[in-house]
This record gives sequence, C-alpha cells and structure tokens, in this order.
Amino acid sequence: MTTLRARYDPRANGLGLLRLTLALTVLVAQAWPLGLGEPNPGHGLTRGQTDLGTLAVDGFFVLSGFLVAASARRGGALRFAWHRFLRIFPGLWVCLAATALAAAVSGHAGDLGFVRANLAGSVHQWGIGTMFLDTPYGRLVQGSVVNGSLWSLVYELLCYCGLTVLIAAGLPRRAPWAVPLFAGVAYAVIVLDAVRSPTTPQYRGGLGPFPVWGYVDLQLACYLGFLFLLGASAQLYAGHVYLKWPIALGAGLVLAGSLVYGGFFVLGYPAFAYLMLYAACTVPPRLHAVGREHDYSYGIYIYAFPVQQAVAHFGGAAWGLVPYVALCLPLVLLVAAASWHLVERPALALKHRVFEWHLTLAR
Repeated sequence: MTTLRARYDPRANGLGLLRLTLALTVLVAQAWPLGLGEPNPGHGLTRGQTDLGTLAVDGFFVLSGFLVAASARRGGALRFAWHRFLRIFPGLWVCLAATALAAAVSGHAGDLGFVRANLAGSVHQWGIGTMFLDTPYGRLVQGSVVNGSLWSLVYELLCYCGLTVLIAAGLPRRAPWAVPLFAGVAYAVIVLDAVRSPTTPQYRGGLGPFPVWGYVDLQLACYLGFLFLLGASAQLYAGHVYLKWPIALGAGLVLAGSLVYGGFFVLGYPAFAYLMLYAACTVPPRLHAVGREHDYSYGIYIYAFPVQQAVAHFGGAAWGLVPYVALCLPLVLLVAAASWHLVERPALALKHRVFEWHLTLAR
C-alpha cells in the first residue's frame, strides 16, 4: 500500500480539505496588500521567487491536474469540455454580475462592460470607474482593481483546452506517456530559465490580442502548465508514484531549501507537487468529508478579493491585520456558500443530463 494508486480512494481522500485550505490561504495572503497595502507574505523570504498566495495557487494547479486527468480517461473530449465549462463559468458569470450590481448599488456607475469584458475567463477590465480607489490596495496600484484573483483562471482554462485536445486525440487512454512528455518539455523551459535567471524568471511573450482571451503570458502558462501536468501525470501513472514518509520528508527539505536559497522552480516545484499528493492521501479519515459534498473553495477564491476590498473600503482594515481577516472570513464564507448552493451545484447537476437528453433525442 505504498503507491498512489493503492492509497488514493476517489471517495475518501483529503482533496476537499486541501482545496479549502488553499483557498483560505489565498484569502489570508491577500490581507496584506488589500488591507495594509503591503506585499504578499513570503516574497522577501523566498528571494522574490514566490509568496504565500502564489504558492497556494500553485497547489490548485497540481490538484486540478490530478483530478481532471481521471475524468480525461473516462469520457470523450466533448464531455470533458462540458464538465470543465460547468465548473468554471456559471460561478464566474454570477460573480461578475454580482460585482457590477454591487458597484451600482454602492453609488458607482453600473458597468456592464466589466461583465462583458471578463466573460471569457480572461481579465480585460480590472476596475469599475473609481471603485476601491480609496482602499490600501487602490492607493498601492493607483487604480481600480475589483477582483485581482481572476488572473489565474485563463491559465486554468488553457490547461483544460490543452487536455481536451489530448483527449480528442485519444492520448490519455492509448498513449498516456504523452502527458509526462509534455510536462518534460515545460520543465526544460523552466530549467533554461533558471540558467538565465536563478531566482525570479522574467515573464515574457504572450498570446494576443485575441478577441476571446487577449494577452496571455506564455512563460507563466508554461510554469503553471507544468504543475498541472505533474498532477495529471501522477494520476495516469499512479501505480509508479510511491508515497512514503521518508520521501515526503526529503521533498519537504528540498522545498524549504529551494525557497530560502534558490532553485524553487527547478527543485521546489516537483517537491511541492509530491507533498500535495502525499497530503491528499494521508489526511486523517475523519477529515475526508470536508469539501466532499459542499465544495466552497472556488467560491472563496473568486469572491474573496472583492469582499476584502469592500471591507477595506468601509474601514475594516483600520484595526490591523487580524481583525481585518476576522471581519472578511465569515463574509467570504457566506457568499461562497451561496455561490455553491445557488449556482455551482445546480450547474454541475447538468453534467450528465445534457448528454442524457442528447441520447434520448437521438433515439
């Protein structure tokens, strides 16, 4: 019982707890720039390589790749794309509409352009008029930023699109080795970057302008895509991934050393991915139920930024970091719960019904 395949139970695991923890970590990390106008914690300690919030986003990409790769082996490309669409867009669209409505109610001009500009999952418009210009973050960036967390969605969608193409070609089932092969190509880019810049890579190159997604940083897509492909490769080759505590201890030491001394992207990325999967399989059974039936992690991620901005706007950050987080947390959880129960879960209920209707009509 030492391999990932032997220890991972799709119905009883710690992935729900991990996703919830990562989403809450992003919320806490954002409290520094949004409430205090200071950088995310960890940026200085890691020689500018990463920070607490970015590390949490990295974890999302590893877990996402691991989860959706299982779906990639079960069905066709159309079904996979439809499932991914339902997981991302209904919640996103309601979030955008709710944000524009809140802007109108609070006395700012209601901006449907904000909704239209960001419908495709790539942020083309960060702010709404003068909204949140008076917050610590608004003063820091000297502009209106309503929901900065949405930056990562386009890269998640690019990963989904790439995997959809691989599914259409039948590779996850007939030639699963193609997935780690692409991961190796992405890793080669990361290694070459490390040779040129041992600490922080200088992101460059992009897609666009395109009518749908606009500018997308190709190098950043490569880095996040590598993490996604690591998770997917672990799913496809779960019988060859050994989960042992000495390996996990070594991975933890490698991760810590790369964060402090450099080499995080080359050494720390694989170590971090391993630790994510190890944690998913070693979480105590009594915690397996967390996030299994009610997954609030996505709602927390997409709503935390605007809620935290609103709390800062009304002076909620004036008493310091801890009271600020304490004020934001229940509000974000409330909105995330509403998003799950009223939007996300009903949308996900359509995952199979649409194909059942299609088969019924075909008969």
